[in-house]
Amino acid sequence: MPDLIETETQLDAFLTQPSDALVECLRHLNGDLIILGIAGKMGVSLGQLAAAAIEKSGVQKNIYGVARFSDAAARERLESVGVRTIKCDLLDRAAVAELPKASNVLFMAGRKFGTGGEESLTWAMNTMVPANVADHFRNSKIVAFSTGCVYPLADVDHMPDETTAPAPIGEYAQSCLGRERIFEYGSNRWGTPLCLYRLNYAIDLRYGVLHDIATKIWHDQPVDNSAGAFNMIWQGDANQQALMCLGHCTSPATILNITGPETLSTEAVARQFGKLLDKPVRFTTTAGNVSYLSDSAKATALFGVPSVTAEQLIRWQANWIKIGGRSLGKPTHFEINDGAF
Repeated sequence: MPDLIETETQLDAFLTQPSDALVECLRHLNGDLIILGIAGKMGVSLGQLAAAAIEKSGVQKNIYGVARFSDAAARERLESVGVRTIKCDLLDRAAVAELPKASNVLFMAGRKFGTGGEESLTWAMNTMVPANVADHFRNSKIVAFSTGCVYPLADVDHMPDETTAPAPIGEYAQSCLGRERIFEYGSNRWGTPLCLYRLNYAIDLRYGVLHDIATKIWHDQPVDNSAGAFNMIWQGDANQQALMCLGHCTSPATILNITGPETLSTEAVARQFGKLLDKPVRFTTTAGNVSYLSDSAKATALFGVPSVTAEQLIRWQANWIKIGGRSLGKPTHFEINDGAF
């Protein structure tokens, strides 16, 4: 565990370092792996992590990575570790039908930001693409990435667990529930083993809730505290758990909330950043009482406590901002609680 992370090379190396538990999981996993939507914020490091774990396990297994690959560098990084990349528009049913029918599927494709004004595209990406995938991979195991936004907004004393009924707010969250329902339909109709992976929020020092808060403070801007609290998980841990979810796919579907065990106060974290960055802290409003929160006790029981604590992540993030570490320029908008993305 590094005390601080100083370079992107160090960051990427740590993100893609497999645990012994993951190596054992993939050693006993039958068949090849295909990752759909691999070119997103989490997908490239997940593909590299899977490749490292499979190499360490000593088994022979193909990893396919599917995306539109608008970023050539991302494709090169994946190819360099042995991921077989395939350029594909997952909205194209005929193109999906040509994909290799790997036994194990991680579905990471989706659309969130920019929904306002293009709601139809969001619905198409979040429901039509799953329909294409569920049909083509009906004989595979599928881990489908989803979000805690399908739950109702909650206070810290009543965080949703997997038994909480969905109550999505706004068209983005509604379309995410639509994505889940399409995959569930396929699982129920064809017996496809499925795990719905409800994530919030992954932290990679180049983006994430901590990055958003620390950046505001560093630039002497007020922190939006409309969402009074949040959960988070180190992206390396989130990716490890996603791959290990392949061992927990069932029909009817397994549902898992994926996040860290800590629930953090937005204002308390901001004040901690103020001290670490030696900057004053201001807020835009009074702290809100409800946020997108999740109880991850079930996942913690299955996979153990995440390897990186919230305290460690806060220190890493403060240092990353101070040294001018690169940003992806993709705010999480964690403060939104009206469903408008």
